[in-house]
Amino acid sequence: MLDYIIVGFGLSGLAFVEQLEKNNKSYVVFEDSSQKSSRVAGGLYNPVILKRFTPAWQAIEQVETAGAFYKNIEKKLNQPLVFELPILRRFNSVEEQNVWFEACDKPILDRFLSAELYENTNNALDIPYQYGKVKHTGRIAIKKLLESYLGAIDQKKSLFKESFDYAALSITPDYVEYKGVKARHVIFTEGFGVQKNPFFKDLPIVGNKGEYIIIESKALKVTEAIKSSVFIIPLGNDIYKVGATYNNHDKSVEVTERAKEELIEKLERFLKVPYQIIDQVAGIRPTVKDRKPILGTHPKFANLHILNGMGSRGILIAPSMAQNLFAYIEKDVPLNKEIDVKRFMA
Repeated sequence: MLDYIIVGFGLSGLAFVEQLEKNNKSYVVFEDSSQKSSRVAGGLYNPVILKRFTPAWQAIEQVETAGAFYKNIEKKLNQPLVFELPILRRFNSVEEQNVWFEACDKPILDRFLSAELYENTNNALDIPYQYGKVKHTGRIAIKKLLESYLGAIDQKKSLFKESFDYAALSITPDYVEYKGVKARHVIFTEGFGVQKNPFFKDLPIVGNKGEYIIIESKALKVTEAIKSSVFIIPLGNDIYKVGATYNNHDKSVEVTERAKEELIEKLERFLKVPYQIIDQVAGIRPTVKDRKPILGTHPKFANLHILNGMGSRGILIAPSMAQNLFAYIEKDVPLNKEIDVKRFMA
């Protein structure tokens, strides 16, 4: 009998599997690549909400846990996946600069926000009011990370590239069985795909569609991530990812002309050199109405668990949430009430 069946493999699935690897637990993964939110994400890890200059939830803990987590995986897979990348926040006014300085003096934020303003020296960009710099930030090559990790799981014969048939899951008090595979637990890490899961489909995980355009510009020459009304994220070789959009109504996974036009309009407010759009990508973020992740155990079935709702900050929070869920299942360490699935499933 195996220890775990993992259903879905985005950042949450990867983070939980890494906990299993560290603790010598056996598992199989079912992944049909239907959910693309993690794979198309911008890849930035950033502890600050740059619209309001406020710290992300549990910013210090998340940065410390996530930093070590991704470095360990990079070493394990023996390929470059983590890239230090400063984020420069473009100011729109002197008043916004003043709000930045006020934020720099606040506890927690003082370690992440530089009190020094930075002059723009790049003629490709219109930056009339200087930049603020966010520290302890970087970029994860998420698509490469997920593909490489899945490849390693496949080599172990522990990967099933297929959709999960919930009707075929047999549940007993001591174990579950699925198509001949017996395990002590099932972890559902399906992102927005949870809407099709009969055990957890009523959770308030709402889809928030995000789209990016990928551009090429030989004249841009940016080596930092630039945040204005959109992010410009350098990927190397004069290629940049620009985004993202936020759409709570469109639940399709297809790219749209409307989103492209929105991104172009925002980009051209401050980009002053030619560029070419070479690609466009879209994914549905699994966001929760109270903006906190959802993890824990089904109220009726003690061997069914969920790890979901990471929203747009999955890179930072998935590693620690997976750690919390593993400790809860294996060591009976209580979950914080603000993340426990019990807040929605009594």
